[in-house]
Amino acid sequence: MRHFSIALGIASMAFAAGPIQASAATGSADAVETAAAALSANQFVWNDTGSSEAVSIVVSLGTQQAFVYRGQRLVAASAISSGRDGKDTPTGSYTILQKDVDHRSNLYNAARMPFMQRLTWDGVAIHAGNNPGFPASHGCIRVPMAFAKKLFAITDVGTTVVVTNDAVDSRNPPQPVFASSTDAETQAANAASLSGAH
Repeated sequence: MRHFSIALGIASMAFAAGPIQASAATGSADAVETAAAALSANQFVWNDTGSSEAVSIVVSLGTQQAFVYRGQRLVAASAISSGRDGKDTPTGSYTILQKDVDHRSNLYNAARMPFMQRLTWDGVAIHAGNNPGFPASHGCIRVPMAFAKKLFAITDVGTTVVVTNDAVDSRNPPQPVFASSTDAETQAANAASLSGAH
């Protein structure tokens, strides 16, 4: 495995022929943003300091990337594989509804969905999976295994996820928009699921 080291301002990042790991004492969002621009299939950059600020996720279907924030600060980014033609990943504002480390699909032959984080009750989730760098899933958002594990560790049920077709300005991420009727529908679906009626 070839390794390259590049100094980015006050942060140093190691580039490997796999995940891109950011390890800077200061946690530079600029370093994460710079590394995110160079991501290819099955790569990610992670530089989370573990602060107490709320975590949110923004997924760009147009660029096939996911961005993770603590408050307004970019802390991680990853290449993704979203839904292929005819199985498009829906855009919108979501909250994580359910988490399961060893989930199996109940729609697609019990396919493995490690570190699954459900966004909809009809089968859309973020999970570890094949990540060729282009849309190839049945609608889920697939991320590299190591990224999925790290993301799973810092999110909670209720964490906000915005899915957009647009490219994302990582310094000014889109804010979630929840329609009041969608909130009521989501609350009803959540209540039904938690009571075992779903």
